Amino acid sequence: MGFRCGIVGLPNVGKSTLFNALTRTAAAQAANYPFCTIEPNSGEVAVPDTRLNKIAVIAKSKETIPTRIAFVDIAGLVRGASKGEGLGNQFLANIREVDAIIHVVRCFENDDVTHVEGRIDPVADIETIDTELMLADLESLERRTEQARKKATVKDKEAIAVLPVMEAALALLRDGKPARALLQSDSADEAKILKSLNLLTSKPVLYVCNVAEADAATGNAYSAAVIEHAKAEGAGVVVFSAAIEAELAQLAEAEAEEYLEAMGLEEPGLDRLIAEGYRLLGLITFFTAGPKEARAWTVPKGAKAPQAAGEIHTDFERGFIRAQTIAYDDFIALGGEVAAREAGKARDEGKEYVVQDGDVMLFKFNT
Repeated sequence: MGFRCGIVGLPNVGKSTLFNALTRTAAAQAANYPFCTIEPNSGEVAVPDTRLNKIAVIAKSKETIPTRIAFVDIAGLVRGASKGEGLGNQFLANIREVDAIIHVVRCFENDDVTHVEGRIDPVADIETIDTELMLADLESLERRTEQARKKATVKDKEAIAVLPVMEAALALLRDGKPARALLQSDSADEAKILKSLNLLTSKPVLYVCNVAEADAATGNAYSAAVIEHAKAEGAGVVVFSAAIEAELAQLAEAEAEEYLEAMGLEEPGLDRLIAEGYRLLGLITFFTAGPKEARAWTVPKGAKAPQAAGEIHTDFERGFIRAQTIAYDDFIALGGEVAAREAGKARDEGKEYVVQDGDVMLFKFNT
């Protein structure tokens, strides 16, 4: 479905090192100077999900195919980006093209790695980027709101519907708060309108605290400050060491497990980051399984059965009849599709069925 998380942050915080580890490639140049990433690099990674392997074993599938999510490495921002400083205009344009923001902040000390502002203060770094994004949104939204007000005076229905959300977002921005604060309300219509405005500060954010190797298991005072900041705005946080993840990316599976154990870690930080990125976008997974393959698929939370069928093939959605659906727990506990049917746990669901995370589905359709 093309869901994309943009990796952002000040220069030299570890964005490209993280991206290289995520994609297991060296596609993004990691170097100790600002703007080493000039064009945004994009790479897709598998979303870790232990359920898929368990389904494959029961279904005797020859192949397992995980669902995937895209990460984009975006050039580093500096103070003044909203006015075009550094690579500001390009940075802001790249962010508009992603669905969520992975904000990497430096939580380590290293005299050999230059900080663009000459100090280590991750919360101040966050505020620098937030300020630039809010200034860019403010300038754009003021123009658009004025246009909407004029249209509303002549009873333009679209302008009348959108204007209250625009004005609410504008009030937040003028108060120094990101537009995504509006998403804390329970109004689905308001959230839909806000998303359509494509404001930089309306995109969901996950903070990634890049710590030194010695702090990977426990974090440090810097990451603790970021966690408190994120808690105040309802954002998520992942703490890990990009240096460790880069090392893990080069090791065979058995060696990687030994390395993790030696570092006191239970799982790669990347697995947590990918899973959090997936959750951040409001996505869920459903499965299909058979002798040929067991496969994970991605749909937005709240998607209905025909939409899920369309992820496999557009013909499935157009000709949708029904979906045989087995809850993951039932599929595992009963030992597969046949036993689930015999136990009455394989349900035939129609067009209005809302797909649940973990559903094992078989679609019936005509062409």
